[in-house]
Amino acid sequence: MSGPSQEGSPSSAAYVSHLLDSCGIPPRALRCTRLANLVNTIDPKLVAAAFGMNPEGVMFYLADHVDDSRLPMQHGS
Repeated sequence: MSGPSQEGSPSSAAYVSHLLDSCGIPPRALRCTRLANLVNTIDPKLVAAAFGMNPEGVMFYLADHVDDSRLPMQHGS
């Protein structure tokens, strides 16, 4: 198993998976979390373009996001 490259290229998927084995988190979960964070903090179309994704594909990560500025004002009850 090879570790991180000295040339600055990404580590192999097998290396990353092996590092995460002990905590039980698959690399895919980490990628999803990073994408969800980017899509919810930056324009989803920009994220799609940056990662070469279909714009509709990143909308999945907005499923649980609510833009508070678009909600009606709540008055104290």
